[in-house]
Amino acid sequence: MKNYFYLIVLLLFIQCKKEPIKEISKKETPTKGVITKNAMVVCAREEASKIGINIMKKGGNAFDAMIATDLALAVAYPFAGNIGGGGFLVYRTKDGKVGALDYREKAPLAAHHDFYLDKDKNVIPQKSTLGANAIGIPGTVAGLFKVHKKFGTIPFKDLIQPAINLAKKGVVVTKKQAKALNKYKVNFQKANNRVIFLDKDWKEGDIIKYPKFAATLERIRDNGRDEFYKGKTADILVSYIKDLGGVITKEDLEKYEAKWRKPISFKYKDATIHSMSLPSSGGICMAQILKSIEPFNIGQYKHNSTKYVQLLTEAERRAYADRAHFLGDSDFVDVAIDSLISSEYLNNRMKNFSWTKANTSKEISHGKLNNIESDETTHYSIVDQFGNAIAVTTTLNGAYGSKVYVKDGGFFLNNEMDDFSVKPGIPNSYGLVGSEANAVAPEKRMLSSMSPTIVTQNGKLKMVLGSPGGSTIITSVLQNILNVIEYDMGMQEAVSKPRFHHQWLPDNVKFEPSFKLNFKDLEQIGYKIDQSNSPVIGKIDAILVLPNGSLEGGADPRGDDKASGF
Repeated sequence: MKNYFYLIVLLLFIQCKKEPIKEISKKETPTKGVITKNAMVVCAREEASKIGINIMKKGGNAFDAMIATDLALAVAYPFAGNIGGGGFLVYRTKDGKVGALDYREKAPLAAHHDFYLDKDKNVIPQKSTLGANAIGIPGTVAGLFKVHKKFGTIPFKDLIQPAINLAKKGVVVTKKQAKALNKYKVNFQKANNRVIFLDKDWKEGDIIKYPKFAATLERIRDNGRDEFYKGKTADILVSYIKDLGGVITKEDLEKYEAKWRKPISFKYKDATIHSMSLPSSGGICMAQILKSIEPFNIGQYKHNSTKYVQLLTEAERRAYADRAHFLGDSDFVDVAIDSLISSEYLNNRMKNFSWTKANTSKEISHGKLNNIESDETTHYSIVDQFGNAIAVTTTLNGAYGSKVYVKDGGFFLNNEMDDFSVKPGIPNSYGLVGSEANAVAPEKRMLSSMSPTIVTQNGKLKMVLGSPGGSTIITSVLQNILNVIEYDMGMQEAVSKPRFHHQWLPDNVKFEPSFKLNFKDLEQIGYKIDQSNSPVIGKIDAILVLPNGSLEGGADPRGDDKASGF
């Protein structure tokens, strides 16, 4: 009896010792991002975010900081930062007004429907991705001056000078940057063989100076917007492209204009989401996906669980099928936006969704409309001390764009022409399939997935976010919105979570390698799982307004991204 009593005491002791250990291991402390009180910039390089913050410390607003940050990224992050590309901006002013700017590239006047096809109507390999004929008319410089004219409070020369100083002083190469520079050397040589990055094998800690780019920026500082589109820089650019066999002319540059657009705005539960309108597909596709899942109350399912993945995948499948068929430059094609994002249409699209069996992309085509209404980009988010907020996504398209480096100008040019349907029905470099709505035409803007986004809740600013990543941009951004709204995550925690992606074709669900899930459950009901060649899905840079009014920055750990603030 005595031994039995001691045995019971021993068992109770063991149980008491085990319980706290189990509780501690179950609960993880969420990752917190940089938290500041007044203003914040989150972008791909710390040098650029600090330059943007310094502008606001001097009294500048978010729009001033946007210009300075953008130009600094062109120096510090030539992988995607640029003056030879384009982008989109979504803004919300301190008094709650929202708007958008489209400074997307355009097709040259000499481009045409079959520009990338041979005499037998077959796609000419790499013509739309590598070299001089892959380049669209750049819009970045026009966009920056357009922003400054409407919202700027600090002279443009003072906003461009930090980038000039950075180009002269030099940029310290990070480990990830060194890897990218060495990786793309072969393509640099194929495109033009005149890139300064061919000089050596790059390693972390090296310093790159950009004297010719500094000179280009000084000419823009002194001569304004026309320097890039009509001046010496325009002459250098056109002459160089012509030498490489390209078709862009001075007339192409002179005719380019950035355009103010109305953003796509829609409700998801008690949040209002403002994202980019055409020629970006981001706002429309995001609205379709989020409104498709809203009736299912996705928050009842565990985050990144089988049912969570399944529901989002089926909504994404349908949205990307519609994207391929209906969407293009709204200046060239009529797009039934209101119908595409209506609850009636989307509920009908989800009617054949089943928890027990996967749909296939072969059986899911685009929807039927009854009426027509009247992997390498960079994103940054800014909130200023006055309450203005900006989400900007800018790009060269592929890594270092067309790989064409304007030697005497010191900058890369984009390969955005590949974002057209170079041959309707044939996938582009991101695997996206398009239709005639996005076919090549002179002066037409190519369809994009860029999704700079601002979220408000109860009439107040909630989030500013966006991502690079080609076709994965849309799914990356919306998953982060869900992380915060449905799962009450902080910004850094939301940004750091593993992600997945489906885009109709190819018919597989891509997962980051760090994604923890029993994939057999999905495979048993018919889903094809792909964890190959997808180390990164998106790189979110975001800002969350906390309940006390402070700002939390979410800088994606997948890159060298940093948040700065004061």
